[in-house]
Amino acid sequence: MKRLTLILTAVVLMTSCSRTVTRVSPDQQIDLSGRWNDTDSKLVAEEMIRDVLSRAWISDFKSKNDDRPVVIVGMIANKSSEHIEAETFIKDVEREFINSGTVRVVQNSVFREKLREERAQQGDFASVETQAKWGKELGADFMMFGVITSVTDAYKKEKVVNYKVNLELASIESSEKVWIGDKEIKKFIKN
Repeated sequence: MKRLTLILTAVVLMTSCSRTVTRVSPDQQIDLSGRWNDTDSKLVAEEMIRDVLSRAWISDFKSKNDDRPVVIVGMIANKSSEHIEAETFIKDVEREFINSGTVRVVQNSVFREKLREERAQQGDFASVETQAKWGKELGADFMMFGVITSVTDAYKKEKVVNYKVNLELASIESSEKVWIGDKEIKKFIKN
């Protein structure tokens, strides 16, 4: 009898601790905790890039230069009350810029250094015909930077979190700000 009880207890523990994993589409919106998530990042990036690309700075640039502007997505700081992976948001912004075909995007300073290291190594180890050339990098015309903030209001088991993303685009040559945009996402969470 004792043995049967132990076996049944073990079976109950094993089945109560089991985990189910289901593959879902990356586009499916799933909000488990109410925190900033991948859907928020994609939606904000899409809307803000749509806005920045519809403003006068881009037509002004094209009429003066007869070419697409080159943009760097620089630092976007997370000053919200929770951990947000800013790098994911930066990649969403870069993807939207590149996929628009309206601007050209170059690597930020960290990745440019990595590319220069690789180019230097090619000078030592690659055949002359296949080496990447020095002095062929695109110089950026504009840099985008910004900040993610949040304000939280909570009472008992209810909480409202208002996320705000502020982005700015500035001319690297003149430092002139040519666009400022913001996007808010407000979430009501009830436990």
